[in-house]
Amino acid sequence: MLLFCPACSNTLTVSRSDYEDHHPNGVNRLQCKTCPYQFILNKRYYERRLMKRKEVEDVMGGAGAWDNVDQTDAQCPAQDCGGDKAFFYMVQIRSADEPMTTFYKCTKCSTRWKEN
Repeated sequence: MLLFCPACSNTLTVSRSDYEDHHPNGVNRLQCKTCPYQFILNKRYYERRLMKRKEVEDVMGGAGAWDNVDQTDAQCPAQDCGGDKAFFYMVQIRSADEPMTTFYKCTKCSTRWKEN
């Protein structure tokens, strides 16, 4: 959770408070680094957010990912298929200095695989 200063709109940082004499365990505060604003944290503050996980199809193109893709000669990895043609598309899923990942789908049995 990122909080901002109500006086100057800069980010607030957490630091030790100067009011240690009243609290033997010490107290933290939210402090602005550009103006004198500070807020004493005298109780626990937390925020819980449930993150929605993305489906793999949302990331990799969904149901229409195989529409209008090219074909190539590629041996299907399924042992009982024997197909020698596959649909394919390429995606840059790693850093830019790494090669693109090629995703294949057999035209005969619809088996999917990938190559780096």
